[in-house]
Amino acid sequence: MASPQSRASLLARRLASRQTGSTIRSFTASRLALTDAPVIVDATTVRPKKPIGGFRGGIFGFLLGFSVASAYASYRLLEEYKIASALLQASVEDLQSSTDKVSTHIRRIEAVETNLKALSEATSTKEDHKKVRAEMRRLYDGLHVEQDLHTLTKAESTSLRPS
Repeated sequence: MASPQSRASLLARRLASRQTGSTIRSFTASRLALTDAPVIVDATTVRPKKPIGGFRGGIFGFLLGFSVASAYASYRLLEEYKIASALLQASVEDLQSSTDKVSTHIRRIEAVETNLKALSEATSTKEDHKKVRAEMRRLYDGLHVEQDLHTLTKAESTSLRPS
């Protein structure tokens, strides 16, 4: 705290300066203090200068900054949207071509399956082959038996016949 002697000396200096006409100036230089001086337009009209004010200037600066930032953000968002859309479109086209390839392969496989089914119905199995072979043996054996009988009957008929 200031001592009573320093307060007294400060008060004495202020009184002395008021008597001499000099004023003590402070180091504040606010906008309001600087704009207090009137602006002279003509020699007859004196109009005081209107201060912009910190609050109005702050709002204006905020709105201007917000507008610029919003415009930039929307521009960047639109660019990213275009890039993502182009990538998605390319991906869809690749998927479409892959789907077309798969569907053509499926059609070819189905055609091969129908041909295979038709061939498997037209071909014989081992069992069919065994049945036919057994039947052929019986026929062959039957043919031999008939020939043997025929030769025997011929031989017997010649020998048994009275002449």
